[in-house]
Amino acid sequence: MTRIFSLLFVWILMLFSSLLSAQTMQSFSLSGSIKSDKAEQMEIILLDADNKLIKTEIADSQGKFGFNDIKGGTYRLKINRNGSEIYHSDNITLIENTTLPSIDLNVKSIEGVTITKTRPMIERQDGKMIMNVENSIASTGNSAFEVLEKAPGITIDNNDNISLRGKGNLLIQIDGKNTPMTGSDLANYLKGMPSSTIDKIEFITNPSSKYDAAGSSIINIKLKKEQRKGTNGSISTSLGTGKYVKNNNSFSINHRNKKINIFANYSFAYREAYNGLVLDRNFYVNNNFEKAYIQDNYLKFKFNNHIAKAGMDYYLNDKNVLGFSVGLVSNKFGLNGDNSNTTLGSAYTPESYFNTQNISNDQWTNVSVNLNHKYTLDSLGSEISTDFDYINYSNSSLQNFETRTHIITPAQDQLDIMKGDMNGKLNIYSLKSDLTKNFKNDWKLESGIKTSFVKTDNDMKFFNANSGILVPDPNKTNHFIYEENINALYGNVSKKWDKFKATAGLRVENTNVKGTQITTNQVNKRNYTQLFPSAVLSYDVTEKSNLEINLSRRITRPSYNQLNPFKLYLDPTTMRAGNPDLNPQTTMNYELTYSLSNKYFATLSYSKTSDNITDIIKPIVDAGQNVTVQTFENLNTASYLGLYLIAPVKVTKWWDMNNSANFYYGSYTGNVSGTQINNKGNFTFNINSINSFKLGNGYTAELTGNYKAREVYAYLDISSNWYLNIGAQKKFKNNSVLKLSFTDMFFTSNINGQSLYNNYIENFAVKRDTRVVTLSYTYNFGSSKNGQPRKTGGAEDLKQRVGS
Repeated sequence: MTRIFSLLFVWILMLFSSLLSAQTMQSFSLSGSIKSDKAEQMEIILLDADNKLIKTEIADSQGKFGFNDIKGGTYRLKINRNGSEIYHSDNITLIENTTLPSIDLNVKSIEGVTITKTRPMIERQDGKMIMNVENSIASTGNSAFEVLEKAPGITIDNNDNISLRGKGNLLIQIDGKNTPMTGSDLANYLKGMPSSTIDKIEFITNPSSKYDAAGSSIINIKLKKEQRKGTNGSISTSLGTGKYVKNNNSFSINHRNKKINIFANYSFAYREAYNGLVLDRNFYVNNNFEKAYIQDNYLKFKFNNHIAKAGMDYYLNDKNVLGFSVGLVSNKFGLNGDNSNTTLGSAYTPESYFNTQNISNDQWTNVSVNLNHKYTLDSLGSEISTDFDYINYSNSSLQNFETRTHIITPAQDQLDIMKGDMNGKLNIYSLKSDLTKNFKNDWKLESGIKTSFVKTDNDMKFFNANSGILVPDPNKTNHFIYEENINALYGNVSKKWDKFKATAGLRVENTNVKGTQITTNQVNKRNYTQLFPSAVLSYDVTEKSNLEINLSRRITRPSYNQLNPFKLYLDPTTMRAGNPDLNPQTTMNYELTYSLSNKYFATLSYSKTSDNITDIIKPIVDAGQNVTVQTFENLNTASYLGLYLIAPVKVTKWWDMNNSANFYYGSYTGNVSGTQINNKGNFTFNINSINSFKLGNGYTAELTGNYKAREVYAYLDISSNWYLNIGAQKKFKNNSVLKLSFTDMFFTSNINGQSLYNNYIENFAVKRDTRVVTLSYTYNFGSSKNGQPRKTGGAEDLKQRVGS
């Protein structure tokens, strides 16, 4: 507690000093007029040099508009009509009261030619690479998991672990808040989230000190938000079929005026999918073959996912905004598994067969509450924002395993029945406050403080039901409690010159954790304090080209379940288990990015990770039997060197091509299961091309192709794969859109690979329900007047680590 008060005292001093030094700056006006038959329907939006919304005005009946009390700087104007962009200005330098030349817009010509500027599929803003999902036809009817799986630079392995440009242990957020799970639990959560709710995905490969230090990189899935004044909303539904049916539905409504903004949204998804996994597992002793398991696993999933959120922002006066939001996520997940196994002896002849039927019913429920306040200090954009978050997660799982075994010699049959009853709960309390202080001459100070408390309680009970009576199994039953307190303080200073911009920051995080395994009375405590520096140097080489150097230090703490040593059996030869001895990993990231016309990008990056947390499948002996366990280990080091390229091409007036390529080399050193690797890895690459075709009369089409070369990741060797998606859409005059998409046309995006140890070799092939045809319809209604975006909350470093 002393640390908390010390951090708070330091931050208050910083805040007090910044308030004392607050200075005023002369403000100017910017005005203009529009020549158009329907000028009064035009909406004029003022953006700063970083594309941030400053103010919005509506032209009067004569087409005149004006912005007052604007500080000097560089701005751009955007004009919308009926929610569609029809004009975008060049940079405007404001150093005095300015009246712009008249903007001539011919409405009839615009209607005939449809001059609607859409966001590019891939763009870069504020050090983030952004994929605009809403514009993607191929994403229609998909889940968030499927959209992410096909994003440029993303790789998902056979255990549903997500990596970005070859780097794993990512921090994945929804609207700036960490998701409640990792690994397969996170995958199941994202599979239940419809793509119709997603606006864009941000890839932040080198976050500044303002961000929480967790995760090697950040992927932020931003959901659609209504920013227009008046009452607005949308309704969307889609129906798709691959091997199984998939249905997504969403509804959102928003009302905004000068004083309040009220919003609510709801989505429901029913999806059926499957995961086919063929395994060839070979065990060795002193390089001599001992045993093999030949397995064919077929898992069918059913998702019933409900997501709801509602809230309000109240503009108390010109300086104070109060807000709150409540959210609910309910995900029912049913699984039917059929696992057939043939056991081969040392002579490569069958010794036994078994078949496991696995029926599981899971329920995830998440309730969240956010209270927020923003106080505007001056007309320069200085502000203090404060967020309090309470988040509660609860999960339950009922599992039933029936294994029928036939032993060839001597002939013997047996039936084993195991039942599991698992319950977990998690409570998160988070309080944070951030100060942004703008000074004259383009100096900027950002500082903040945050404290959080987490407690998770996982109780897993397993029973032997062979006799028809549930008999507790103490070898599998486990009860694990994890408590964590993190206190953080950060400061960033930035300065802009004519062609140069520099930002330097430092974040301090103090972590206190305690893990208690009730069944064995084992207690693990850890306390540590670490520093996380960051810096960005940006230089405008010419008016159209920019060079940026970026560095940061990051930490990835083990997830709550990654530390839990409980054993979860998938069949008699396969289980998952946590590792209470896991250490957090730390990473130094370096990036050099060159951009041309804010369209073409080349990023050279290097990172080195110590104690790299690696998801592995390794052989062990359990109860005298050879089995494999999916668990987590710390590798000594992991290094990464990569080159990422983005090159859009306008082939013709009606054909736009967005190309990206990622070339990288990963190198891994460590020792797992008696197998030492030294700088093991390979050079690999991923190429992605998204082609958009404007066909006229509201019709557009899309063709997407992706190729991933073979990759060696520590003990895992994944073969190359590729896919091709096509789609088409029709926009109607009533603001509705009809889309048709066909993903993975040739069913080629499946994963094949090998895990290799000194005494164990596993070959695997994974098939998912990726070849899907989907029809979607969306109707938008309401006003077209834009307003300020609302807040999303402040619990930004906690929820990622619930699952495993």
